[in-house]
Amino acid sequence: MPDPGGSRQNITFPSNGRTAHGYLARPPQGVGPGLVVVQEWWGLTSHIATMADRFAAEGFTVLAPDLFGGATTHDSAEAARLSRELPVERAVEDLSGAVDHLLALDGVVGDAVGVVGFCMGGGFALLLAARAGDRVAAAVPFYGLPPDPDFDYRGLTAHVLGHFGELDRSIPMAAVDEAAIRIGEATDVRPEIHFYPAGHAFMNDENPLGTYDPLQGATAWRRTLTFLWGHLG
Repeated sequence: MPDPGGSRQNITFPSNGRTAHGYLARPPQGVGPGLVVVQEWWGLTSHIATMADRFAAEGFTVLAPDLFGGATTHDSAEAARLSRELPVERAVEDLSGAVDHLLALDGVVGDAVGVVGFCMGGGFALLLAARAGDRVAAAVPFYGLPPDPDFDYRGLTAHVLGHFGELDRSIPMAAVDEAAIRIGEATDVRPEIHFYPAGHAFMNDENPLGTYDPLQGATAWRRTLTFLWGHLG
């Protein structure tokens, strides 16, 4: 069923000749590195807006693109349909447009941004990093991988930090290990991967799957901030 709260859009930006939508959050000081936050398969929900706000409070200028064009849901079947029907190439174009938009904003420092993605967005974080090359300096997938296990990671130059659940039935640890090996074989990048005693979406405090784990989420959050500041600060 659709989410009655709807998408948390508050900005538009150009993307490959089209107009894309998203949620922009600025740091209190008004100046900081750029960060793209990529939604889960639920859409640009209040959870993703809250994550953007949290990163902004830590000093980042954050843009979360709306890949579903305004649709949100908390129904797994509907979320699966929305993600299946999302054209991968168009989504990557919107994410690339978000990178361009961030780098052009006043107050965004540096010539590269970071990207953090959750669930479906974790895979798109890696797709974006491979597409954007040195415009993305740090990529952090949370419990998500590209849908194609044979994806060619050549072009990825970003440092990679991955967070995955040991109890995640949708992404086996062996698949994560294989992706890390493929990245290492195709690039000079050696991903930093952490596994947690948790299930899928352990960072999502809206808890749509009943797998939210505040302790593991707090650990992953601290690691993510240290990692991002280390490569974007």
